[in-house]
Amino acid sequence: MIEGRITRISGPIVFAEGLDGCGLYDVVNVGEKELIGEIIRQDRGKATLQVYEDVTGLHVGEKVVCIERPLSLRLGPGLVGTIYDGIQRPLKSMYEDGGAFLLPGQRTKPLDVEKKWHFEQGSVSDGSKITAGSAIFPGAVLGVVQETNSIVHTIAVPPTVRGRTLKTFAGSGDYTIEDVIGTTELDEEIKLSQYWPVRKPRPYMQKLSVTEPLVTGLRVIDVFFPLSKGGTAAIPGGFGTGKTMTQHAIAKWCDADLIVYIGCGERGNEMTEVLNEFPEIVDPRTGRSLMERTILIANTSNMPVAAREVSLYSGITLAEYYRDMGMAVAIMADSTSRWAEALRELSGRMEEMPAEEGFPAYLPTRLAEFYERAGRVTSLCGKEGSVSVIGAVSPPGGDFSEPVTQHTKRFIRCFWGLDRELANARHYPAISWIDSYSEYADEVKDWWEKHDPEWATVRLEALDLLKKEQRLQQIVRLIGPDALPEAERLLLAVADMIKNGFLQQNSFDPIDTYCISEKQIAILVLMMDFYRRALAVIKEGAPLVRVNALPVKEEITRIKSEIPNDRLDKIKEIEGHLDTQMSELEKIYHKVGIA
Repeated sequence: MIEGRITRISGPIVFAEGLDGCGLYDVVNVGEKELIGEIIRQDRGKATLQVYEDVTGLHVGEKVVCIERPLSLRLGPGLVGTIYDGIQRPLKSMYEDGGAFLLPGQRTKPLDVEKKWHFEQGSVSDGSKITAGSAIFPGAVLGVVQETNSIVHTIAVPPTVRGRTLKTFAGSGDYTIEDVIGTTELDEEIKLSQYWPVRKPRPYMQKLSVTEPLVTGLRVIDVFFPLSKGGTAAIPGGFGTGKTMTQHAIAKWCDADLIVYIGCGERGNEMTEVLNEFPEIVDPRTGRSLMERTILIANTSNMPVAAREVSLYSGITLAEYYRDMGMAVAIMADSTSRWAEALRELSGRMEEMPAEEGFPAYLPTRLAEFYERAGRVTSLCGKEGSVSVIGAVSPPGGDFSEPVTQHTKRFIRCFWGLDRELANARHYPAISWIDSYSEYADEVKDWWEKHDPEWATVRLEALDLLKKEQRLQQIVRLIGPDALPEAERLLLAVADMIKNGFLQQNSFDPIDTYCISEKQIAILVLMMDFYRRALAVIKEGAPLVRVNALPVKEEITRIKSEIPNDRLDKIKEIEGHLDTQMSELEKIYHKVGIA
């Protein structure tokens, strides 16, 4: 260990000397209370540190001890279902040890070192059990641990191990994360846990193209603006437009194997909602508690700002670890704007030259480093896994032209812009179908073709209709709807059907809160069939008032809340009603047209 002394303090930024032999991003213990910090700049014997804890009471001249290793997370069984702060301190244990507030220098093990896990040894390619003398490689699967009822935790050879043969191997049994289960011919120890630097992406064998959507149960996302597994998305919106609630809904219902939820600089009550709700929610895929496949990282607005900066890296590192086991992992980062504000504060205290709106010039680089760690890969052990990143952005005043939103758009391919008017009208989710876009539609098209061949056609037809409706609304504001032709008034009526009966969902309705993909397409296909049939009959001479009076129009709008996901046969009945009622109108006005 290398020891130095504090020469200057500027909030969470501390300047020290005597740390010449230390490396960039090495961890340091600062002061008598041994606050956790990190070296972020070296300059001819003078080091700049950022401290991840409250520095109140720190004095110039106190010692700084460098541990000579980068900030790393401990990865192993016990992560799932735990809530951590930005530097992997378990908040429940911290509360039990020190009370409601984090104490300077407080330490708690990130994982339970006394709990024993049942380890079941794996097999090699020929089916025989792994034993001493078996050949290994970085990422080779040694066995599994049942971490929760929903998660099977794969124990693999760490990527840092250089040995190629197991010298000793303990085999199946009950072990703590501290127990050595094997050694290599180079006497390297292998345990149930391992360490990994948070700022360094975990290695993989091959990066793959994205082909499968992340099904969220939100119709506006799954049908209109899909996100692929391994993709990146941003949810920008002003205060109160529903960023957090949308991320909560995706975390609850999406078909990812594991959720990593990062509360970065947000209000404490939002994380309280997660803590209160998630254990009570039943995972629709497993029938068990949602917390059995969730990891929470809470770095709320009243916690040290430097730890907020590292919390995103901690979350993505945890996600990559489970990705390497062959899982589809989804990360909710709420919000990247608060993370960028932490960068701005730290940069200002280091007296760096500010860029646009005071943010540091390296803001785009840091955003890229985070979002580029998403993707679908073949891991070192040969399994396919993915990390999908969904980042909330909180532009001041809802201004999408501010730097964080604009730079984020450079590195994401799915943009779910939240609209203030929709939010004020209690339209949930308030995702604007005009401002939003997804570049993953072509990638996931083949998946949708296998599940419902009509997805691509009906999606484009509906989006085109909504864009036409927006242009017509500008005319309506000037001259009123009664001056429009019947066909255009029908378009306005069907657009309202799509908005109210398809795009809008009720998160408090047990039927409407989650919509399976088959039901999503069935609703939209019915609405577009209604539009085509109604347009044809209006051209035959039928008045719009007769079309609007058809009972089936209201039936289609109410499908979302009246027909459960497991009773899709009832939608066939409504299809029959549509055909019968439209056929009657066609007969009447076809005869009138001939006469």
